[in-house]
Amino acid sequence: MIEAVGLTKRYGAKTAVYNLSFQVRPGSVTGFLGPNGSGKSTTMRMILGLDQPTAGHVTVGGHPFRQLTNAPRQVGALLDAKAVHGGRSARNHLLSLAQLSGIPATRVDEVLGVVGLQDVARKRSKGFSLGMGQRLGIAAALLGDPQVLLFDEPVNGLDPEGILWVRNLMKQLASEGRTVFVSSHLMSEMALTADHLIVIGRGRLLADMSIKDFISANSADFARVRTPQGETAQREKLMSALTEAGGQVLSEPDGGLRITGLALPRISDLAHEADVRLWELSPHQASLEEAYMRMTQSAVDYRSTADELAGFQQPSGFGPAYGYGSGQPGQGYGQPVAPEVPQQGWYPPPPPGANPYASDAPAASPAAPAGRPAPATAPAPPPAVDTTKRASDSSEDPQ
Repeated sequence: MIEAVGLTKRYGAKTAVYNLSFQVRPGSVTGFLGPNGSGKSTTMRMILGLDQPTAGHVTVGGHPFRQLTNAPRQVGALLDAKAVHGGRSARNHLLSLAQLSGIPATRVDEVLGVVGLQDVARKRSKGFSLGMGQRLGIAAALLGDPQVLLFDEPVNGLDPEGILWVRNLMKQLASEGRTVFVSSHLMSEMALTADHLIVIGRGRLLADMSIKDFISANSADFARVRTPQGETAQREKLMSALTEAGGQVLSEPDGGLRITGLALPRISDLAHEADVRLWELSPHQASLEEAYMRMTQSAVDYRSTADELAGFQQPSGFGPAYGYGSGQPGQGYGQPVAPEVPQQGWYPPPPPGANPYASDAPAASPAAPAGRPAPATAPAPPPAVDTTKRASDSSEDPQ
């Protein structure tokens, strides 16, 4: 299990992570979500002992990472798939890692088969595609057969078959009782892979709950109704009946109606009483992507001036307050829910200006003193091209 308590990391005047506390439990895939610059990579680096927290602490299996005995046998991680010497073959790269940790060479060939690189095991990694590099990084994480695994964007560069393979691999590892912590920006993939979510924004915890509860707590669910085309009178009659019954009705561009505040059976009864035929009556629940965008829209640092994410703004009169996606036990579909009751495990976004701009990278170096211009340097001449073929240029590892 991974446990963070009051985890804080500052780079000069900038705070990348602030007072972050969470647990990643074994037996399930935990997704780690957040906008760019929210502190995800910094948090993972602190878990692995690569960065020292400014305050708080994080443990793996009850111990700081640096105090673990033979850590590669207990924790496997993929943070940067490019962290491989380009002149080494895939097999030699894994073999060097195995020798440092006392792992038998037979395990190297085993993980190469698991990730599908057995046919290119002796090829130099500098010729690998992005997807092949990701597979090699996953192989390195699995090398010690660890109980705790951390993956940062594991499907980056993979084709659809590779993405499906990673998804099934994560689920299999979790089913074996391992702790699996995965950071990704692919919401559709997280919805299919993760069981639990930890969401951060500007270094602060925004949510720590199951995917189902997260979507329910951050969705603007509604019922969609459509009447026969061209029958305007029936459409107007239905709108009047729904409004009188306490529903909120909005027209959609294709002629359909978006309704909140009424359960589907009640909408059907009202249409029957008004003698209105329906061509469609269906519920709509937000996707993980829509729920995530609503949760994090105030914590995004990089946004185009031409894109205000208007499509993800929650319309007035929509959402859990009207019973859609309330997530409250014992309350049926369409039943009112008091909006002031916070969801368990939900953390409101920080108010504007409450936390300095968060970044996963150290603060930039200070500017040069005023009045001291930077020295001008002439561009270096291009290096001479050696047209002689050398043995080391081959993509095949001589070993």
